[in-house]
Amino acid sequence: QVQLVESGGGSGQPGGSLSLSCSASHYGETFADNRRCVGWFRQAPGKEREYVGAVQRDGLRNIADSVLGRAILSLDKDKHTIHLQINSLRPDDTGMYYCASGPSVVDDCPRQSRTYIYWGQGTQVTVSS
Repeated sequence: QVQLVESGGGSGQPGGSLSLSCSASHYGETFADNRRCVGWFRQAPGKEREYVGAVQRDGLRNIADSVLGRAILSLDKDKHTIHLQINSLRPDDTGMYYCASGPSVVDDCPRQSRTYIYWGQGTQVTVSS
C-alpha cells in the first residue's frame, strides 16, 4: 500500500509563496511508469475537494486553471518527493491540501478525486493578511 505524507503547510500572506511536499512510500511502485499519477487536491471549508495539479514519472503534468501561472509542480526522484509551490497567494488558496496517488487515464493525470486511490492526511494552508 502506498503511503503519502504531506508537509510544508502553514500561513502565508496574499502575494506570498508557500511550498508543500508529498513524500511517497513505495516510490518505485508509484512511479514505475507513466501509468500512475501523484496529484494535489485542496478543500476549503464548506466546499468540494478541488483538483490542483498532478505529475507522472516522466515529469509530465497538468495544472488546474485556478492556479495556472502561479503553481509549480515538480518531482524529486532522488528524495521520492513531489513538490507543489504556489506563488502570488490569494485568500481563496486557503484550505486543506491533500496528496493522492492513482492510475493515469489515457496517458494523462485525471482531475477527478474519485479516480485516486491512496491519500495523505493533508496539510493546512491559510492565506490571510
